[in-house]
Amino acid sequence: MSTPRQAALRAVATAQHRLNHIDFKNGRLKDMFAENVFSEAVQRERLPKPVFKALQKTIRQGAPLDPAIADAVATAMKDWAIEKGATHFTHLFYPMTGLTAEKHDSFLQPTDGGGAILEFSGKELVRGEPDASSFPSGGIRATFEARGYTAWDPTSPAFIMQGPNGATLVIPTAFLSWTGEALDKKTPLLRSMEALSKQALRILRLFGNHEAKKVFTTVGPEQEYFLIDKNFYYARPDLIATGRTLFGAPPPKGQEMEDQYFGSIPERVLAYMADVESQLFQLGVPVKTRHNEVAPSQYEIAPMFEDSNLGTDHQMLTMEILKRTAPKYGLICLLHEKPFAGINGSGKHNNWSMSTDTGENLLEPGDTPHDNAQFLVFCVAVIRAVCKYSRLLRVAVASAANDHRLGANEAPPAIISVFLGDQLEDVINQLAEQGSAKSSKQGGFMEIGVNVLPKLPKHAGDRNRTSPFAFTGNKFEFRAVGSSFSIAGANTVLNTIVAESLDYIATQLEKAKAAGKDLNSAIQELLPGIIRESRKILFLGDNYSAEWHAEAERRGLPNLRTTADALPVILEPESIELFTRYKVYSERELQSRFTILCEGYIKTLSIEGRCASMLARTMILPAALRYQGQVAQSIHALQSAGAKVPASQLELLNKLTATIEAFQTANDKLDAALNYHVEGDPVSHMKHARDHVLAAMNELRKHGDALELLVADDLWPLPTYREMLFIK
Repeated sequence: MSTPRQAALRAVATAQHRLNHIDFKNGRLKDMFAENVFSEAVQRERLPKPVFKALQKTIRQGAPLDPAIADAVATAMKDWAIEKGATHFTHLFYPMTGLTAEKHDSFLQPTDGGGAILEFSGKELVRGEPDASSFPSGGIRATFEARGYTAWDPTSPAFIMQGPNGATLVIPTAFLSWTGEALDKKTPLLRSMEALSKQALRILRLFGNHEAKKVFTTVGPEQEYFLIDKNFYYARPDLIATGRTLFGAPPPKGQEMEDQYFGSIPERVLAYMADVESQLFQLGVPVKTRHNEVAPSQYEIAPMFEDSNLGTDHQMLTMEILKRTAPKYGLICLLHEKPFAGINGSGKHNNWSMSTDTGENLLEPGDTPHDNAQFLVFCVAVIRAVCKYSRLLRVAVASAANDHRLGANEAPPAIISVFLGDQLEDVINQLAEQGSAKSSKQGGFMEIGVNVLPKLPKHAGDRNRTSPFAFTGNKFEFRAVGSSFSIAGANTVLNTIVAESLDYIATQLEKAKAAGKDLNSAIQELLPGIIRESRKILFLGDNYSAEWHAEAERRGLPNLRTTADALPVILEPESIELFTRYKVYSERELQSRFTILCEGYIKTLSIEGRCASMLARTMILPAALRYQGQVAQSIHALQSAGAKVPASQLELLNKLTATIEAFQTANDKLDAALNYHVEGDPVSHMKHARDHVLAAMNELRKHGDALELLVADDLWPLPTYREMLFIK
């Protein structure tokens, strides 16, 4: 009798895949880029000049959108889309599921006489009306209250999504309740960007910069993911239901040989990557890097920097296309933070900076950062923000999935700290201790010792891959974001806390200037105190070490180890005051986020628990009992024949029997935890899920993985780690 695992192995062994889907020989890469985007160049060509100028003013400077231009934009957009083969349009939005959502409507409009025309009005462009009660609202909308609105976001260009039969015009939008609250991730992000821009411009004005009209936050999120053969995936009910393996013994070889990272990319994977990139290029997503990651069958794709709103939209597109394209190559893309226990999980390094609309990176230190007062002001503002609101940053990366990864010696711990590097930390220390900075460490050149190789310029500081929030030259890298996350949440928090910090500094400097003080003198008086208050967040060493955890506790840094510990921070008075002051979230919107995130955590662990229990009862236990029967029958046959039964065989049977009993007991305990009715608030429910359901799953897994190493290989029903991770 064939097991699902054996069937999957046969399918993998006999499969043939067409790898040459994309023709790069006859298509020029630069012509491909953004060819399916209603870009500025397309707008300039197709829109009346006054309409184009008005739209660009909204996009570039944040000016209010003139409703009068909507019909002209809609007509031009429709004509362009139809030429690209589009038959439908959709408003794309980002509900609190963390995924994308879309409802397609045809351009076709029947006419009298049985004919039809193709229409798309300004009204249809500007506003859509999906069912708001069918998405998570955290109590903002009742089940019977259905009305919600999608609102066109002109700062993120429309694009064409090609399908096997026709194409769709996709219009990025915000998603709002009929009562006006944000039900999505885009709206708070846009609000936070405006808040930061307003405060950053106050700083720039103090430095005499009156040219900049807007400050953008920019992001370049690196995306890690796993690829496994789809036959293995379909034979693993836990991967299908939860995105991670709930059982799986460690393979004989994992990642300890360090031979995967930056290694040669397998042919099938490389073909898949090229296909993904070609689609992203056409959609204007500036992906730059692809490579093998640390864990076996783990990879990474990374884009160049973009405006945070556009970069967030592009990141959601990247995840969608990664998942959608994989089956063409007989693969499945796994975006879960920890699909395989015992090896590195996947994150999404959120590279973040601030830039003006004139192109100036405000976190660019230059060659002598000690002389760059403007840079130091913005950098110290970020340090202060992270120190003061580190718990909110932890909330921004909280989920049941990411809890498996954070602090697991593969990712930053749940303790938030800032790495500045030797050069910048030295400058900051000079400011704190002397009131001013006189010098900056220089990198010089690296002596390689081989004459034919050039001398390499050496950075003035090393990098720290264990830091959750690291300065990396002209940006900060927030490394704790989970691989399945929308980056909107993390950037909304980051933008808001930095806005508050810039507000504080700008207010102090404006007061000093009004009192007749010189700006540089005011800066030298203000920054040392801020640094001394915030320097406890600075750490250059190994964030994975036990010594750092003890040191962080001594410094008073919070360590919110799990999502259940972190989420209550959302409703603390300080959090509510912060987000409402800068109009990023209303108090009602914050309450809804808390409710949605709590429910998500509880439901995730409940689904995982039910799936683990099902696998235990219907797949693992039957295989173990069959093998137990075979061993017992073998021993009985020896005894019946009068032969001596080796002690090792009796020991095997006893060990097998004891493990099966422990496995069944653990499964009963898991079922009891799942069926227990919890009284109290959402935090009580989360703590029960963490302390009882998750704990019972971990205990069940321990015995299930022990059985995998005991049961005969031909009886084991689930594809194993050694197969899923190493057969490519």
